[in-house]
Amino acid sequence: MQLQGNYRHELKYPVSYADYLAIRQRLRPVMKNDPHTNTDGRYTIRSIYFDNSDDKALREKIDGIQKREKFRIRYYNDDFSFITLEKKIKYNNLSMKLDALITEAECRAILDGRMEWMMEHPSGLVRELYCKMKYQQLRPRVLVSYTREPYIYHAGNVRITFDSEIRTSLYHSSFLEQNIHDISATDTSSHMLMEVKFDFYLPDIIACLLQTEGLRQQAFSKYGASRRFG
Repeated sequence: MQLQGNYRHELKYPVSYADYLAIRQRLRPVMKNDPHTNTDGRYTIRSIYFDNSDDKALREKIDGIQKREKFRIRYYNDDFSFITLEKKIKYNNLSMKLDALITEAECRAILDGRMEWMMEHPSGLVRELYCKMKYQQLRPRVLVSYTREPYIYHAGNVRITFDSEIRTSLYHSSFLEQNIHDISATDTSSHMLMEVKFDFYLPDIIACLLQTEGLRQQAFSKYGASRRFG
């Protein structure tokens, strides 16, 4: 199958806190901090995922469908002035993300089910979501929150992130709020996920720094983990 678009490799590794500290110590002299982080080198991500009453996105993940997609709305550090609508396309270990900026008012309209304005939106992604909300009955299903610590390396366009405090809240009418009432989406609050993303190749220096005994690539979906509760 020939893929269209700019796909990136995306590898996921559950890591212990001790392994996280060791890997981070090795990466810091070589990789740069993402400039968009807070002073502690991290930021909070909140994503509102869409699915339909048949759980199309969830079942495609569970069934191991080779190529699948998910829609989500994402914002950072509870800042509603920068909100993106995103479509994540997965093909095995490859992924591609399409995004479009939307306003807080547009976001709230989508969450409220007020969709007609979307047909005339300048973004093709917003118009596509409208079609799929109308004909596939996509609706906001769950809010996933976590803390991310990202590092970047220019060669290979490498991005390594450590995600922790993965939490979830099932859909309610006020997803956009400052005080989130959620619960842990993982078995232990100390669960951490390392993601390694790159374009065509992973530089040898980064591959060597990641070498850790017992480190194993595993499929992990934050959305899937969050849907354990409903």
